[in-house]
Formats: sequence, C-alpha cells, structure tokens
Amino acid sequence: MFISKYSGSGNDFLIFHTFIKQDYSKLAKEICHRNNSLGADGLIVIYPHSDFDFEWDFYNSDGSIADMCGNASRCASLYAYTNKLTLNKKISFLSKAGEIKCEIKEDNQVSVQFPYVKIIKEEFQELSFTWKLIDTGVPHLITINNEDRFSIEVSKKMREKYNANVNFIYLENNNIYIRTFERGVENETLACGTGMASSFYYAKEKNLLNTNKITIYPKSKELITVWEENTNIFFQGKVKNIFSYNYLLS
Repeated sequence: MFISKYSGSGNDFLIFHTFIKQDYSKLAKEICHRNNSLGADGLIVIYPHSDFDFEWDFYNSDGSIADMCGNASRCASLYAYTNKLTLNKKISFLSKAGEIKCEIKEDNQVSVQFPYVKIIKEEFQELSFTWKLIDTGVPHLITINNEDRFSIEVSKKMREKYNANVNFIYLENNNIYIRTFERGVENETLACGTGMASSFYYAKEKNLLNTNKITIYPKSKELITVWEENTNIFFQGKVKNIFSYNYLLS
C-alpha cells in the first residue's frame, strides 16, 4: 500500500486512495500506533465519487469513525490535488457530516468551510468550569478561562460523560489560545480544527472578540486564521506532506 502522511497545524494523518470501499478500522489502529507503526492522529481513506471531487472515510487512531475533521479536511484536499485525483483548487468532497468545501491557496495554505454549527447544550457548570457543547461536524465541549487551565483529568471525565472532544481556551489581545483533548485519540493533540471553529463561535457569541477574523494558537503553535463570512465559519493554515511510504500490510 502506498500511503502518505500529512500534517495540518500539527494534526497528522495517514492518507491513501482506493476503489475498494470497506471497513478500515483495524488498519487505522494498526498504522496509527505511534510506537509500533507509522503513527498518526487518524487515517483518511479517499474514494472516487461521481458528484464530488472525492469521498472519504475518516478514522481516529483507535479505529473509531468521525463524521468530520477540520485539519484532516485540509490535508485530504491537498493530497487529492497533489496526486491529481482532482484538478480543482476549490474542492468539494463528501463526508459523513455532508459536503465539505476547501480551497488550496499559495504556499500550501488550505482553507475549509465548516458544514454547520449546532448548539447541543447551553452553558452549564461542572467540575469547577463553565462549559458549552457545540457541534461543528463533531461535538466539542468548550470552557473559556483567563489563563491556561488545561487538565487531562478533567478532560477525560468530561469526554467520557458527554462523548465529546474537550477544549480549554483563553483569550489574549483578541487571539485565542486553545488546548484540545480528542476522543478517538484519547489524549491531547497538537491541534483540532473543529475545536478551533467551535471555540471561535463560542467566544464570538459571548462578545469576547471585536473582529470577525482572528488568529488561533493551538498547542503546536502553527497559527490558524479563523473567520466568519455570511454566517459561515472558515479557517485556514498551512498543510505539510511529511512523507510517502510503501507500507506492507501485516
């Protein structure tokens, strides 16, 4: 199997394309393992589609399926364009969250438009934090604080109870700093696109931002630009091809 590894804002993914549509959850667990294999936050499998540039299945590193992933969307789009699966720089592909729109720009900068924003649960108090539960393709719990108060212990409890990713954010000079615990990885990741979109929406809703376009700093420190346009949320950042590899299946 010829497989590539791409990174978007520190979120890394293994990607391959095929005509064979099947369950690749076992493969995802095998090759995403960081100690015993190639290692990644997730696996992207790309298929041809008659009405879109492509279709994908997205697997977390534990083999579970996610409907949407912001950084993976950007990586998959650049992969498809680089490998001539599409000749379009404005890409539309089918995910389990519906149609995802991306655009490839100069210097491998890729933007993505989030398919929707849904409020699952309004503000509530738990474990000494105030939370809001928002879905931007996958569900995210967000708490806004005055400083970095990220906690693995709190994240695990909230993730298990609400079956959602968990985001701790704080604001400084109209920028958002974010740390995310992702389900399916079951640990903190260097970045999470849907988490950034959810956090931007929450902060804007609370009137904590004085502009429609901001910079978000994930743990990777690879900067992401997030903005709202015609009620839609977009974000953009650089995508990197880490390697391509002929992988021998076990």
